[in-house]
Amino acid sequence: MKLALMMSTLCIASLGVAGCASKVVEPDQYSGFLKDYSQLKEAKSPSGAVVMRWVDPKLNVNKYTSAYIEPTQLYPKPQPTAKIPQTTLNGITSYYDQALKRELGKSLPLASGPGPGVIVVRAAITAVSSKTESLKPYEVIPIALVAAAVSTASGIRDQQTDLATEAVFLDGSTNKVIAQVVRKGTGKPLENEDQVMKADDVKNVIDGWASDMNQSFVKFKSK
Repeated sequence: MKLALMMSTLCIASLGVAGCASKVVEPDQYSGFLKDYSQLKEAKSPSGAVVMRWVDPKLNVNKYTSAYIEPTQLYPKPQPTAKIPQTTLNGITSYYDQALKRELGKSLPLASGPGPGVIVVRAAITAVSSKTESLKPYEVIPIALVAAAVSTASGIRDQQTDLATEAVFLDGSTNKVIAQVVRKGTGKPLENEDQVMKADDVKNVIDGWASDMNQSFVKFKSK
């Protein structure tokens, strides 16, 4: 019992530095955006990030000649707050759309809608539950701010921005699910608990997600 308590204390104390928190979205944090999570397995993205992923073992990406990017959703629909206003939420979904079109457009022409030979990309920014001992969790909304203890001795706390996504890839003619991914990332730290979050704070995370999606397509295409 003492050992468990000691490990827990060490984990909390080093959360903002080394990170005892899971690198993947845990099952109890799944949003419900995907219809089936049962086949997801831990995998490495092209950039080396740990993700939860499923790909149809019979998938033949060479049959797809274009991609249709659906508008990014916020799921479940959040209520904006003073710290994370509606302008920030809108900016994040808008930038995700741009990043997906930019990166996937490097490998596939962009289609104006679903159809034969089209991969449909349906992505959402999803909620992540944040729990930090002795600190009140922020409201569960698409971007969860975690106040992580950087130094228990000095009492300094750093504000960390965490973002999660769930995405499903569909066959444009049959609407069949051909792949799914769930992952999260950490954006720029905020200077203090009063700083209002902006879309710019997580653009690096979104750029990484979009790049990995394109690189994954390229990798499967070369097999």
